[in-house]
Amino acid sequence: MYGLYLNVQQFGARGNGTTNNTASIQRAIDKVSELGGGTVLFPAGTYRTGAVTLKSNVTLFLESGAVLLGSRSLADYPVILSRWEGKTRETFAPLIGGDALENVSIVGRGTIDGQGEVFWQAFKNQELEYPRPRCISFLNCRNVYIEGITVCNSPSWTIHPIFCEGVVIRGVTILNPPDSPNTDGINPDSCRVVRISDCHISVGDDCITLKAGIEEESEELWKSCEDITITNCVMEKGHGGIVLGSETSGRIRNVVVSNCIFRGTDRGIRLKTRRGRGGGIDTIRVSNCIMEEVLSPLTINMFYGCGAWGNPVVSTKEALPVTPYTPSIRSIHIAGITARKVKLAAAFLYGLPENPIREVSLRDWSVEMDSEHDTAGEVEMAEGFPRLLGSGLFAKHVRDLYVSGFQITRVKEDPFYLEDIEGGELTYIRAHPIPIGKSLVQCVNVHEVCL
Repeated sequence: MYGLYLNVQQFGARGNGTTNNTASIQRAIDKVSELGGGTVLFPAGTYRTGAVTLKSNVTLFLESGAVLLGSRSLADYPVILSRWEGKTRETFAPLIGGDALENVSIVGRGTIDGQGEVFWQAFKNQELEYPRPRCISFLNCRNVYIEGITVCNSPSWTIHPIFCEGVVIRGVTILNPPDSPNTDGINPDSCRVVRISDCHISVGDDCITLKAGIEEESEELWKSCEDITITNCVMEKGHGGIVLGSETSGRIRNVVVSNCIFRGTDRGIRLKTRRGRGGGIDTIRVSNCIMEEVLSPLTINMFYGCGAWGNPVVSTKEALPVTPYTPSIRSIHIAGITARKVKLAAAFLYGLPENPIREVSLRDWSVEMDSEHDTAGEVEMAEGFPRLLGSGLFAKHVRDLYVSGFQITRVKEDPFYLEDIEGGELTYIRAHPIPIGKSLVQCVNVHEVCL
């Protein structure tokens, strides 16, 4: 070891699993900060704690066998002003957090256990006045580094950087029960220059989600989420593997995903937004991914219904006037996908009639449908969407659609269904077997597409 290391036990912390160490841990952080920066060391042991605030130039180092055990009492989580689901509001403080910091790190081979069960139940019972604590959340910070640790049982979102620049999350394991509510894994929120790699994420909601604010947020806070790389990760169980939106008001752009495995996530790559939200999603590249037992490897949904069920502006399938609050999705390129035991659709793209999805390419896909799955369902969350079962590529309201080297086996419905498509090309496409009474490509109002 080199540099300044202070053992948290020097400040009264006890790793016995019962002592409340919040004050001791905070004293250790404050002391390292006063000395100009360094590392707070957690040796093996179980340290119960409430919310603590990190300081600039301070690293938390969790040795193997060290466990930070989140308090189950809301009294240990002060109410702070933060951002939750795209809007600035009062929330319970995260277990580990900070505002306007530089050069902060959480590293090691130890574990952060949020003990979220009591918060999940309180949420289900509608007993909470404010959004639940997150395990780790930094606001307005630069140079955030999280590596090697395991984080489990988060009360809500697990790792949530907001308005941050220069975020590295590497080799982290996140484990939340599949039935735990809104326990997303990693949610960069209006952040720039984010690198997520070598992580294993199994959670009760989306594994990795990129967010950029909602229409209810002040427009000066509509900041983009951009320059994001995600690679070499394994994702399981969540509603979506890698999700963009639905918070898109500040725009999500310049995202590269590669070499990832998705197992049992409802969707693999998921893009979602809706009318009134504004902004949008553009310049996304995905390559070399394997998916197993998903509803669909790719969904793009511009009618996302959660939080707006019954709203006729959101749900109507008729074209409406384009306004500054009409979102856009464009430049989506996804190549090298192998998917097995797909339940509902090989890919599902549903744009707005007044502002279609633009510039989509799907190349070198091999999709095998799940022959044993026998229940039709809605691939995406929206009112009036078709129920599908073993369908191929479904695309509606798209401009410039390029599909090449796309193979589907065990398809049960239309292998390729195109509606309101202008411009593009379908080459080297194959479905086996083609269902009785179906054609390889079903076209409705399709123009200037080479087949």
